[in-house]
Amino acid sequence: MKDVAQSSGSSQGRGNSWRVGVDSGGTFTDVCLFDEASGEISVWKVASTPDDPSRGIAQGVDEGLTNRGLAQEDRTAAVAYLGHGTTVATNALITGAGAKLGLITTDGFRDLLEIGRQKRPDLYDLFAGKPTTLVPRELRFGVAERVLHTGEVATELDEDAVRAAAREMREKGVGSVAICFLYSFVNPAHEKAARAIVAQEMPDAFICASHEIAPEFREFERLSTATVNAYLGPIMSRYISRLSPRFVDMGVTVAPHLTQSNGGVVRFDAAAESPVRAVLSGPSTGVVAARAIGTRAGFDDIITFDMGGTSSDVALMAGGDVAQTNESTVHGYPIKAPMLDIHTVGAGGGSIASIDSGGLLKVGPESAGADPGPVCYGRGATRPTVTDANIVLQILNPTHLLDGRMKVRRDLAVEAIGQMAEKLGMGLEQTAQGILSVVSANMAKAIRVVSVQRGHDPRAYALMAFGGAGPLHAVRLAQELGMAKVIVPRNPGILCAMGLLLTDLRADFATTRLLPLEPEALSRIAASLDAVDAEGAAWFEDEEIAPEDRRTARRIDMRYEGQNHELAIAVPDGPLDGAALDQLKRAFDEVHTRRYGFAVEGERINCVTFRLEATGVVQKAALPEVAEGPADASGAVTGAREVWYPETGAFTETALYARDRLHAGMAFNGPAIVEQMDTTTLIPPGVSVRVDTLDNLILELGK
Repeated sequence: MKDVAQSSGSSQGRGNSWRVGVDSGGTFTDVCLFDEASGEISVWKVASTPDDPSRGIAQGVDEGLTNRGLAQEDRTAAVAYLGHGTTVATNALITGAGAKLGLITTDGFRDLLEIGRQKRPDLYDLFAGKPTTLVPRELRFGVAERVLHTGEVATELDEDAVRAAAREMREKGVGSVAICFLYSFVNPAHEKAARAIVAQEMPDAFICASHEIAPEFREFERLSTATVNAYLGPIMSRYISRLSPRFVDMGVTVAPHLTQSNGGVVRFDAAAESPVRAVLSGPSTGVVAARAIGTRAGFDDIITFDMGGTSSDVALMAGGDVAQTNESTVHGYPIKAPMLDIHTVGAGGGSIASIDSGGLLKVGPESAGADPGPVCYGRGATRPTVTDANIVLQILNPTHLLDGRMKVRRDLAVEAIGQMAEKLGMGLEQTAQGILSVVSANMAKAIRVVSVQRGHDPRAYALMAFGGAGPLHAVRLAQELGMAKVIVPRNPGILCAMGLLLTDLRADFATTRLLPLEPEALSRIAASLDAVDAEGAAWFEDEEIAPEDRRTARRIDMRYEGQNHELAIAVPDGPLDGAALDQLKRAFDEVHTRRYGFAVEGERINCVTFRLEATGVVQKAALPEVAEGPADASGAVTGAREVWYPETGAFTETALYARDRLHAGMAFNGPAIVEQMDTTTLIPPGVSVRVDTLDNLILELGK
């Protein structure tokens, strides 16, 4: 496995063998290329283009293929797969750049989007604001209709009112419409009829009916999911319509896939219809890759730490399984869609440091992004960032990044942080280290959310660091949490892109039926599971997935009677009989005890939502192992530079290692820095390193 800068030789004539993964972030766009013929993995990295993300993506793929010797005329035959992760949906939601949106709902419920659950975002913040309502009140229309909880129609749909609402929205320039009626998850007939009418009156509009995207109970969350999907629909459709021709123009004609928040991928056309399922598109594939690498390396319990230019994403994997949630809140908007349980905090390499009104140092969540970027990029920025602090302390190369492709100016970073140091009454290096300490504390808080608050002790887990800035900060973060081991994969800066080559096709199906977990309800429980099984079977057929490549996993969201929230419990294999019900009860009590610290003996348990995870297994990039060689790593040393450490309070000469010269079996001790094209790994004093057979760096922290 080599960085593309060190790879050599042409790939022409190898046939249909290249698999390409590309991840578009806020600062950089990463490309990972896997040659099925040789098993070689190559990487490439370009600056993102926020004004038109498709341009940066196309540039990255084109440059990556060109550097592997693939001319445009050879690519149609050579590229077998192209997977893509993007932050377009997330950024549109965060920045309010979605479509002009209209809503049709049950009469009397048009203000539900603003009423919500009447929860304050922060219990003790009297001035906490709520997110902007995606649909202005004048574009929310209530129409007469009513379906009961049994599915029985109590009031027929007023089709004339729907038609009038559609015409008014058309006149007001609405480009997307959400439709959400009460109990449509039980009987969607009214939503289907309303959808057909709106499609007649507004043929160019994007339309989303709630039963199509979230056929589950809780009307506010279902309504929120439908409106977010409709809000993002035109944006994602426009993005895909721009990107697809760019791939074709460069000679890549294979049907591209987009990753979803659940870690699986779908075709571009399916992604355009359900963009709400892609709000965590980019981070999810990093977790998928971390899981594959971690389990192969013998680490079933890991916490993933993905630090990029704008944010840090963390997730927990226990026993080889990544935690998943079926409902999450993204930028204040509840979304009912299967997602990997990833927690995000605004702490990245581009996070801006500032002094708050109380005179205290603050870092993030505002980011310098790709343009202008950190001060050291020399593009006119004046506010120091986390990257500038690393440049000042010379943890990062003080003259260039990306193997020399990007020049940096330490003098500008010194000037910016020096001005902040004067205001704080601190030294230059102490201020730079303060920036790093604050950002580490922010990231540690995020990890506690997915570990301590879920009943897991982070000290029992290894920390897998990736992203362009993850290995820079991993040891400091692990020390903050009392963790003893850090894993740095071979190409951490492009792991999200690599994850696209390690994931499968996936779709999720759900139906809500409130049933007791009792023998008398066994037939109705089985019928509910059969319903989602049938949806999964239809999806397999539509995707033309061979029977031997089909995998399914069934779960039931369950709760004690009277509770407001559910826990997802795996349904055991085999027939659904009395023994299976007992097994489900025991599993629920175990999960409830881990999450909340107790279980209630003899309490009635209710089944709420029945789920099916359908997976189409595809060919993936291999993770080859190599035999361990000598432990002596001196041949990988390329030089040394002075690095400032808080342990000594001074600059200390630190050995520099080239990542591509480190091989399995080699070992060395800190202080040291490992440099490669896509990232830099910091090994402070007292930390030891060895290279395992998968080419991972295993960092052992001293007690």
